[in-house]
Order: sequence, then C-alpha cells, then structure tokens
Amino acid sequence: MVALISGYLLFFACRSTTPGTTASGVAVPDSTPYLVVLGISQDAGFPQANCQKECCVPAWTDPGRRRFVSCLGLVDPKSGSRWLFDATPDFPDQLHLLDTLDPRTAGTISGIFLTHAHIGHYTGLMHLGREAMGAQQIPVYAMPRMDTFLRTNGPWDQLVRLENIQLESLNAGVPVVLNEKIQVRPILVPHRDEYSETVGFYLITSQKKILYIPDIDKWNRWDQHLPALLEDVDLAFLDGTFFANGEIPNRDMSEIPHPFIMETIDLLSDLPAESKQKIYFIHLNHTNPTLQPGSSARQTVQAAGMHLATQGQIINLGDSFQ
Repeated sequence: MVALISGYLLFFACRSTTPGTTASGVAVPDSTPYLVVLGISQDAGFPQANCQKECCVPAWTDPGRRRFVSCLGLVDPKSGSRWLFDATPDFPDQLHLLDTLDPRTAGTISGIFLTHAHIGHYTGLMHLGREAMGAQQIPVYAMPRMDTFLRTNGPWDQLVRLENIQLESLNAGVPVVLNEKIQVRPILVPHRDEYSETVGFYLITSQKKILYIPDIDKWNRWDQHLPALLEDVDLAFLDGTFFANGEIPNRDMSEIPHPFIMETIDLLSDLPAESKQKIYFIHLNHTNPTLQPGSSARQTVQAAGMHLATQGQIINLGDSFQ
C-alpha cells in the first residue's frame, strides 16, 4: 500500500525529479532499493535540550553539527515506495531529507515500522495528525503491546480513530512482505519495556540483508549470539548509545544498560576483519565522544575496523558491497 499525503505532493510537482547526491558525492541509486540513514543520535537528539556542556555547545553554535534522532529510510524507486524505521521527534526534517535526496518519491509514506515506545522512536507520529499533515491511513507496523499502547493512550488513539494511521500487526520472526523485492522481519531484543516490547529489524532484499538494532540492553542479556548473527548479514546498525562506562557523571549507568561501544568492540575482537567491517554504531547519546570530530573515541572505533553511522549515508541494496 502506498499512502500519499494530501497536498504534500503538489509542492514537489514543480521541483526537479532527478535523484540527488549526498554531501560525500554518493549518488542516489536510479532503480535499485536503497537505505538512507536519516539520523544517528539517541532519543533526545544532538545537541540535547538544556545541555550547555562541552559536548553540545559547539552544536548549538554550528547547525551543521546537529544530528537527528536514529532512523532509517527504505526507498524503492521502481515502485515509488518508501518506508521509515521509527517515527522520531525529527520526523519533519527527516522527511525533508528524503525528499531532497530523491524528489521522485517526495510526499510518499508507504509505511512506518516502530521498534518500541520510547520517546525517540514513536512520537514523530504526531506529525501525521490533523494539527499537522492530516495523513490518511498511513500503515504503522507495531508489535502487540505497541499496538495496544497506541490504541489506548492519547493523543495516539486519536490518530487511530481519525484514520490518520492504520495499525498493522507485527509478530517476532514473521516477515512482512513489502513487495516482490523487499521484506522486513522483526526480532525481539531485551530492553526497558515499560510500555511495549522492543524489536530490531532485518531488512531483506534479494541481494542484501541488513540488521537494525538501535536499542538493546547488554548483549549478555539477549538469547541471541551477536557474532553468529553477523555471519548472516551484510551490514549491522547496532546500539552505540554510550562509548564507555563513566560517560555520564553522577549517574549509575547500570540503570541504562545499553552495551557500551567498547564492550561491543571487545566482544567482537576475535572476528575476522570482513565481519567487523559490517558494523555501524548508531543511536549515539549527546555525551558520546564519537560525536566529536577528531576524537580519540572515533579513532578507537576506526582502529577496531568498525564504523559510525553517518547522517545521510546511502546503502544500495542492489549492488555488492566493496
């Protein structure tokens, strides 16, 4: 199902329909499905509200250093479809980024897949309501508890009643077939599940398999073995919220048990280089030193043979990775 936002396409009808390029000069694929990294920061964004510390001050004064909340966009140029993975507080900017990169699909939201009910991952749905876009029946894919949360809590239940969104059921391990080329499969992960369960997603095409886990508790709390999962995918976007213990002064970080980037590096230290190259850390807290250009933390990630996800990064799901 392809849902078009009323009135939103008209503005773009007068614009170029030629795909763009990223800041690094990477071209948007002409006909094959592709991913766009639409944000890389933790739920509260970067810079974070009311933060006047050294980590955020440069980003307040230089808008070019701002980073949106973690989100992926999946685009299929041939069908004119595009899907979002999470609806973040930066929803308007992220749609605009997609529109700018590829005006051919501007104004289209074919569906939104939600990982869980923490503020950075679903609150962007508010922009679909009558106070904003006034969308019509946008498919929103949600696990059972997430579905119940949206149906029974305001203001989200209004989106359901007014049919701004159409809730679609997800079940762990059961693929959702988007078209003949693309499917999405949720995978349960342990996390603070106050309001909903938490999932990551496999994004699968005929040639590529991508793992997306922006939020998870420590790897040893999961019933899956991360090194084995990496053998089965081409790329993995993994929770990199914090770089190392002690990053937040005067806070017991066991209360927010994300896997530190350093822990993931250590866990995967024995993997061959080609496996480590698959890893892109995402969902970075504003305190995470990897957000700072030239930091030793960034150099540590690079020396480990891994990567940091980059806002605007494009992944062609039809070609072989180099």
